[in-house]
Amino acid sequence: MFTDTRAFGSFAVRDIEAARQFYGGTLGLRVSEPRAGLLRLDLAGSGHFLLYVKPDYAPAGFTVLNFLVDDIDRAVDELVARGVRFARYEQPKTDEKGTSTDQAVASIASSARASSSREETRSLA
Repeated sequence: MFTDTRAFGSFAVRDIEAARQFYGGTLGLRVSEPRAGLLRLDLAGSGHFLLYVKPDYAPAGFTVLNFLVDDIDRAVDELVARGVRFARYEQPKTDEKGTSTDQAVASIASSARASSSREETRSLA
């Protein structure tokens, strides 16, 4: 039924302006506000995510948004220079930078909790 249907993701944030600063400023994504209280992240490849304020917001305990990069060490170093701190995990096991390489696929082992929510509260991650 949905094989050829476009889709988008969404997740809650504590503060739209802090999310705009983090995703637009720190990460450099294109952001827009289609209406008050709703932030749209425009991603490469025609995808997008909608972010919305939730009164009883709690950070997700899982990865919400992933980015594929050509050089993960360079990407992590640049984000750290911009004030982002990455979470460390035992499963999947991450290195001192918070990255994990499994079967030649590198990924930043950071969740929304480790990035946007900590950024929003300025204890940053």
